[in-house]
This record gives sequence, C-alpha cells and structure tokens, in this order.
Amino acid sequence: MIQAASTEMLKLLDDLAVFSAPGPGVTRLLYTPEWSQAQLFLQGKMAGFGLKVGTDKVGNVYGRLAGRNPDDKVILTGSHVDTVVNGGKYDGAYGIAAAITAIHYLQETFGQPLRSLEVVSFCEEEGSRFPLTFWGSGHVTGMYDGSEADTCADSEGITLKSAMAECDYNNFEDTMNQRVDSTRRDDIGAFVELHIEQGILLEKTSTQIGIVEAIAGQRRFTVRVSGTANHAGTTPMNLRADALMGTAEMLLLLERLAGEAGEPLVATTGRLEVIPNTPNVIPGEVQFTLDIRHSEAEKLDRFCSDTLIAFNEIAAKRGLNLDLTPRLSALPAPMNSELCYGLERICQKQGRSYRNMVSGAGHDAQLFAPRFPTAMIFVPSRDGISHSPAEYSSPEELGVGLEVLTELLYELAYK
Repeated sequence: MIQAASTEMLKLLDDLAVFSAPGPGVTRLLYTPEWSQAQLFLQGKMAGFGLKVGTDKVGNVYGRLAGRNPDDKVILTGSHVDTVVNGGKYDGAYGIAAAITAIHYLQETFGQPLRSLEVVSFCEEEGSRFPLTFWGSGHVTGMYDGSEADTCADSEGITLKSAMAECDYNNFEDTMNQRVDSTRRDDIGAFVELHIEQGILLEKTSTQIGIVEAIAGQRRFTVRVSGTANHAGTTPMNLRADALMGTAEMLLLLERLAGEAGEPLVATTGRLEVIPNTPNVIPGEVQFTLDIRHSEAEKLDRFCSDTLIAFNEIAAKRGLNLDLTPRLSALPAPMNSELCYGLERICQKQGRSYRNMVSGAGHDAQLFAPRFPTAMIFVPSRDGISHSPAEYSSPEELGVGLEVLTELLYELAYK
C-alpha cells in the first residue's frame, strides 16, 4: 500500500504545482490569488481524507487526525506552501504533500492514533513578497505577534495587513475550530519536516536520506569600504586609496579563511556595489554583503570576529575606512537528538542509506527546535539545484522520504 501512497503523493505535488502565477516554474507568493487557491485546494484534500480542517488568522492551514488520548500533545508535520519567484514544485510543497499522504496512509492502515496527528501548510517561509520570512511558523512559535502587518509592505507598497484583508483563504468550513485570534501553539509534542536537500551532498555521496542534526546559524553584514575617487590616468599606483582593490583583498582573504575553517562553515559575498562605477575613475567606495553560516554558535561568532579584525587590518594598511552594519543574527538550531536517533533506527530497519548533516539553508523547523522536539529529513536534489524551475528529485527519492516520515509518525503517534 505504501507504493499506492507514494503515487498519491506525487499526484498531489503535481496538482499543487498548478497554482502558480504565469511564467517559468512555480510562483506562489503570500496572499496572492495563486496562494489562496492552493490553500483552499489543500483544505479540500485534507477534508476529503477525513481530517478536521482549520485555519488561523494569518492563513496557516491545518488538518487533524484526532487521537484517542485528547490530553496528549499533537504530533505536527508539514512545511510551507509559498515559493520564490520562478521556483520549483518541490521546495516546501513536498513536505506538505508527504505529510497529508502519510497521515492518510496511517489512518487507513492503523486507524485512530493514540496521539493526534496534524499536517500543517504554513502560509509563508521564503520572504519573496514581503521583507520578512517565516510569517507562518513565526506566528505558531511566537516570533511574530501580528503587529508587523501594519507597516511591512511589498515592492508595490501593499502592506501585509491590506493583503490579508483582500485575500480569500479561510472560507472553508473550520471543523477544527482553529480559526482563533491567537496563532501561537503550545500543544505540540513534536514537529517533523520533510524537505528536499537544496544541496548536492546527498546526490554526490549516493545517500538516500539526510538526517539533519542542526540548521546553521547565520550572520549577515553590510560592509562599506571608503577610499578616494580619483583620475585613473594621473594617480600613481602607490598614491591610491582604491576601495575596490581593498575590497578584492578582503574577499580573497574571506575565501581562504572559510576554506581553512572547514565544513560546515560557509561564507558568501552575494552583492557588491562600486561607486562611482566608471571605467576611468578609481573607485572611491564599495559596498558589499557578508553572509556567514555555521551550526555552532561559538565557532560562528569567532570566525566573524576574526574576519572583521582582518578586514580592518587590510583597510588600515591601504589607507581606507571600513564601516560595518550587522543585518541579521540567527542562532544555530540543533534538532532533537532522540528524534535523530529514531530516524537512524528507521533507516537501518528499512535498509536506507543515510548520513547525519547540517542544513545551511533556513527552514521552518529552526523556529520549532528551541520550543518543541523537532526533526528534519532531507532527500536528494538533482545537481543540488533549488529555487529554480530545474529543481528536481526523482519519484523514487521522494518515495523513500515518504516511507521514512511515515514510520517516524507511526512511532510518535501510535506507540
């Protein structure tokens, strides 16, 4: 029957991908018509499988299979329904489709669980429309209180509050009585998120399952290097305060230091702006970004501190000024060790190859980990590609993830 469940999951993924704005891949941004249609579609699917359906005030959608012990905490599983612009059909959606399918399979095979099982389709995680992320899971875990909606606006000036008011996502019958003023949950016994890796490690090592031990912490900075803009033809090389040459030395040093630090640390400069950006003028100012990630907070902080000291030394040597502005500081999120051990046992029992690993990308699970026992499961991504129409995981790989998720949910809810 698990093969039939896998087929059911794949069809659900295909059906969900239809809800997309025009263009390559899948584009399903928060509080757009495509997003609303997807959430309403999922509510219908959940209800059709006999789950009690509910929504909260920000548009998170839940489907519950009630347990025999109503006082026990809920076992929650799922992911986010939104996408990036021109994204793929697996990121987020796979975790929702697999969760619905797994709970339906367990219900059909074993009947009512001891503890309630719930699937969640979080309203937003990506930050693709509004300048914030985790709007769905952030409400569930208490990171947001809703006041952010008054002033947070998209590129067209539409606020979150007005977008929500115009969005039709909760006209389905609320059989779960979930639509309440508060979105925060305190009744969760465990959260499990199944996701594509969005990296190349599992494919390169021919590994079927990634057991996430931690989601990396992240530090972001904006760096401004200031020198002196001057004539490219009349200023001798030894008399220049070239902001771009100083930046180049800093970034080469960044690459070397990150390589010496070793995995899982990564460091990236994704944006660089040169001023005045003219062929015959020595650059007087450069602004660039730093994105540094590691699964251990102490090592992350030490690397950032050492790197910034080295940057200041380069600036002083070259007669440049260095200004640094912190933009983000997210702590690493370790997963629950007992759930990780449980996943190892399941993989061994099923004969699956697996590896323990760190997620460099952010996920809803990182918000749950500090508050509830949390686990995260990865399946391979072809060529490590994600956030792209070329995003792909094979039916066989997706099916393996479904089987591992189903067995973990069985152990958590039925035993």
